Amino acid sequence: MTMTMMPKPAARPQPKLPETMKALVYRGPGKKALEEHPKPEIMAPTDAIVRITRTTICGTDLHILKGDVPTCEPGRILGHEGVGIVDKVGAGVTAFKQGDRVLISCISACGKCEYCRRQMFSHCTTGGWILGNKIDGTQAEFVRIPYADTSLYPIPDGADEEALVMLSDILPTGFECGVLSGKVAPGSTVAIVGVGPIGLAALLTAQFYSPAGIIAIDLDDNRLDVAMRFGATATINSADGKAVETLMKMTGKRGVDTVIEAVGIPATFDLCEKIVTAGGTIANIGVHGKKVALHLESLWDRNITITTRLVDTASTPMLLNIMRARKIDPKLLITHRFKFDKILDAYETFGNAAKTKALKMIIEA
Repeated sequence: MTMTMMPKPAARPQPKLPETMKALVYRGPGKKALEEHPKPEIMAPTDAIVRITRTTICGTDLHILKGDVPTCEPGRILGHEGVGIVDKVGAGVTAFKQGDRVLISCISACGKCEYCRRQMFSHCTTGGWILGNKIDGTQAEFVRIPYADTSLYPIPDGADEEALVMLSDILPTGFECGVLSGKVAPGSTVAIVGVGPIGLAALLTAQFYSPAGIIAIDLDDNRLDVAMRFGATATINSADGKAVETLMKMTGKRGVDTVIEAVGIPATFDLCEKIVTAGGTIANIGVHGKKVALHLESLWDRNITITTRLVDTASTPMLLNIMRARKIDPKLLITHRFKFDKILDAYETFGNAAKTKALKMIIEA
């Protein structure tokens, strides 16, 4: 008797599991988690995938966690700042290749729409501030960057990556939304309301224009001390409720030419309205999640300009040149450093800045 062996059935191909990475994920107001998350893939020919080497936390991320930014939905990877190495590029990317070291702009710009042609990249019709807001952001091991050719910058040889992280957002924001919008000019007087990281960035870049005086206003004596080291000519601690009276005494009851609002709450905007001089400018930087009163009963006849904007990062190439020439040191803003697996500790430190004396922190992936 002969036995016939039946062939074994062919093994079914196993579905390929998606590659994963660690990422800081927003889970709704007050909730965040460090999770395993699918690694991003190229979705359009103009995309690049960047392996993050260093990132940071922005005050805007705290506003998201408060629920102040409804466009950011639960499940989103946070973060819009960082530097890294190009991991792969889409077929339409011509300015970058795998292995290039790059600075990530917080603003994604198509470079072709009506707003991009006016250098209002923040209002790009298919980009703008989308990283860590409408699409997954940089607080992860990898990030997808749309419109890579116009949303990344090559890192110069020998450049300090920690310093460059400050050029993703904070320095261009302080400069464009505060200094340029505020029309800071030689010999003018400036008040910066809120000298956290963004207010200090405005303070550093305001000095490009040689104002006669820069008055820093805050509740935190440590930050006021830092502001003096960074170039403020005077400080006011507003905790006693007498900031307006104190500033008016300093300025001979005149007020200041430029007021930069760098907090984003009703009380600080109200303060700005009270200390701006006739013909002056209030430049708003703060992210406002609540209604703010506009006191036209006091301002209607005072020739006041109020500016609002989101950073466009059009100044980034100029700031890169200034940093390369050592005319500004962005590393002055860095106070803490963490490894990526300790990012929740970094958020705790950043969120309790009054106790920890935190300004900007480097999170190394």
